[in-house]
Amino acid sequence: KINFNKVPLYYRNVSGGSRLVSIRAQVTTEAPAKVEKISKKQEEGVIVNKFRPKEPYVGRCLLNTKITGDDAPGETWHMVFSTEGEVPYREGQSIGVIADGVDANGKPHKLRLYSIASSALGDFGDSKTVSLCVKRLVYTNDKGEEVKGVCSNFLCDLKPGAEVKITGPVGKEMLMPKDPNATVIMLATGTGIAPFRSFLWKMFFEKHEDYKFNGTAWLFLGVPTSSSLLYKEEFEKMKEKAPENFRLDFAVSREQTNEKGEKMYIQTRMAQYAEELWTLLQKDNTFIYMCGLKGMEQGIDEIMSSLAERDGIV
Repeated sequence: KINFNKVPLYYRNVSGGSRLVSIRAQVTTEAPAKVEKISKKQEEGVIVNKFRPKEPYVGRCLLNTKITGDDAPGETWHMVFSTEGEVPYREGQSIGVIADGVDANGKPHKLRLYSIASSALGDFGDSKTVSLCVKRLVYTNDKGEEVKGVCSNFLCDLKPGAEVKITGPVGKEMLMPKDPNATVIMLATGTGIAPFRSFLWKMFFEKHEDYKFNGTAWLFLGVPTSSSLLYKEEFEKMKEKAPENFRLDFAVSREQTNEKGEKMYIQTRMAQYAEELWTLLQKDNTFIYMCGLKGMEQGIDEIMSSLAERDGIV
């Protein structure tokens, strides 16, 4: 008898909130025994909510630079804040930021959560900084007025030396797997790349006495234009350093098409590897993460569901 188990797919919608969804994955030949759930994440010692809105940590902006081209549809900035080691976080967690000033009611602005874009050691390797990847939000409302997102514009306009109110860290859903031999498939759109940059720095740019990644990391990054490809040079260097362990695929929707002439969204690119991905997903040590626009979820689910149905897995 073939039984169907579900393997968690971790998904963060960068427009707000996170949740856990499931996809068809592992096939077994006998009914699984009821056992106590054992986490395969690196959860030991994870700290959450050390700093709260009423008593935030006040860091300083050390670096803030635009990382998209001038012709990109929207600006994205990479920024580094000092923490002096007081905001201990793990790869995959988030921090809150409270913008300066008050809202229309005269009250302090509410915090906004952002996925951390740096490894636990930070961009400077001393565990005393935290980095974010933030897109400036600007849009036109129904009245034809230009509206600027409060926190994203506050962050993107920061100058080195400016103070930043930080809360958190928060989150355990997006933590890296414990198994250094795991297959880690990462699906990102736009600034959803942030937590995966943190993963990949730990995997390929850093040396740890207690961790050496020997598995396969496969990143799919979807953006509208090539000038919007975030951290492209970093990822290509990782590919050069570890060609046997790191796979990299871009999906540039406004510039690339598949063999049918369809725009190359992230799910379109994944469809080209559907059989290989399906094989990987049936392994117990394969983890798949999504971060970015919620819209990619349905297309990816359709790809894998059709293969599961074909193989008689329901």
